[in-house]
Amino acid sequence: MITARFAQTPGLLLVAPVRGLTTEVPQVLTELESFAPAQVGLGLSSGELQSLRDYFVLAEAEPVVPLTNTESSEVRGLVRFGEVRVPNPSFVEVLRWAHAGGVPAVPLDPDDDQTAALFAEHIGYVELVRRTVRERKVSRSPPTPSTPDEFALQWDHEVASGRGSQKFAAARDWYLARQVPALTAERRPLAVVVDRERFDSVRNLLAQGPSAAPP
Repeated sequence: MITARFAQTPGLLLVAPVRGLTTEVPQVLTELESFAPAQVGLGLSSGELQSLRDYFVLAEAEPVVPLTNTESSEVRGLVRFGEVRVPNPSFVEVLRWAHAGGVPAVPLDPDDDQTAALFAEHIGYVELVRRTVRERKVSRSPPTPSTPDEFALQWDHEVASGRGSQKFAAARDWYLARQVPALTAERRPLAVVVDRERFDSVRNLLAQGPSAAPP
């Protein structure tokens, strides 16, 4: 897990745990308890947040989650660092923490239709084929770095290193960053939680503030 604070926005905290790793959860919750945000923003779409809340936070029993081959390979590569859960336990437990404490949880990513439009805009047929080939390659041979942090970054690089994939990721991060000024306008502390591989991009955009140019 990695965090960032912002001198120009003292009431803003960015938290980026490694997706799937359960040992990240206590660290994330400790950061939230210490920071005491009045609201939490998550790198999820509205549909994703609602699904996690309905089926994993409020439900009496968690459903079985089917995994794609790529997701299964990511889990196998990450499990040597500790227990891995799907969906991302950090997001689930942050939502549970927010629900228990009456802290509003806000989705910051574009909704499913907007995400589909961004994907279509930035990832053409050739990039889609190349991305599929990269996913199959990394599924057969996951990276083997020495830390989970490095694993998350290398995995993302293997899958999303193409120009179109990078533009799509940048557009999604820019959309997220554009939601933050309205949430911090009333000077209510805001904690933003994103997957580890998004940290550098989101941190840079939040540091630039509303002046950040679109990708």
